[in-house]
Amino acid sequence: MHGCPAMPLCRDFRTASPDDGREELVFTPFTGWTDILDLATGYVRTPVTMTYPQIDPVLIHLGPLQLRWYGLMYIFGFMAAYLVIFRTCRRKELPMARADVEDLVTYCILGLVLGARIGYCLIYNPLHYLSHPLKFLAVWEGGMSFHGGLIGLVLTGFIFSRARGKPFLMLADLGAIGATPGLFFGRIGNFINAELFGRVTEVPWGMVFPGGGPLPRHPSQLYEAFSEGVLLFLILSLVSRKTGTHGIVFGVFLACYGTMRFFLEFFREPDPQLGFVIWSFTMGQILCMIMVTTGLGIIGWRLKSR
Repeated sequence: MHGCPAMPLCRDFRTASPDDGREELVFTPFTGWTDILDLATGYVRTPVTMTYPQIDPVLIHLGPLQLRWYGLMYIFGFMAAYLVIFRTCRRKELPMARADVEDLVTYCILGLVLGARIGYCLIYNPLHYLSHPLKFLAVWEGGMSFHGGLIGLVLTGFIFSRARGKPFLMLADLGAIGATPGLFFGRIGNFINAELFGRVTEVPWGMVFPGGGPLPRHPSQLYEAFSEGVLLFLILSLVSRKTGTHGIVFGVFLACYGTMRFFLEFFREPDPQLGFVIWSFTMGQILCMIMVTTGLGIIGWRLKSR
């Protein structure tokens, strides 16, 4: 068996070279109990992968215009957010007319897009964008930050609450539960674009992503779509039905999303321009720690105020 001098707890496997069919040696880090068994037996494991579905990111070509799947996912997310918020207002008999819900969603779209874009530029690659300020407008090149979008939504909700005389925490609760379908569709859009893929893996459902090298990777976009979209929606729906105190749902959203995203970041490839920021933690994980702390603080504060 071949050793790995740089990492004692590692093993290797052989894969066929795509150029001439020869086998080549690839080193991978220690990933679990299977590594211990393979080290003890000298077994050389060949990875089993799933085929990444090659989906054209462009759904429709209309001359120079293009309708992309990612943009369509945003539309689906905004439509779903409107339906969820409207139905929640009706079920809980909140002081929100249909026109209020329509205006809230419209303003939140603007706040989300601006916040997500500005947040990405300033958080994930500030030197590049501050040196090329016109690149802030180049949204077609990609680059949207969830945490920046969250800040944009919070600011939009605060302004809307002051302008319409609505309780801010009530709007925050509505925005939290309405955001989960958008998170689901957004991650599906990332998967279709073959972006934000996971780290190298040998799990049977690993996929070789275009632009991700020859090794299989975690489809972390699907992990996030299920957890941040489906699972978080179910949790917030249950909490919303059990409490009438404004702010609880928003606090649970921050705490649960931050926790889910923090652990899922261990499966996701770090941003290439940043890598690991502190120890083995990514920028997303650091921001999620702040989210969890803030969410727990809001929950404790609102529970004491009842």
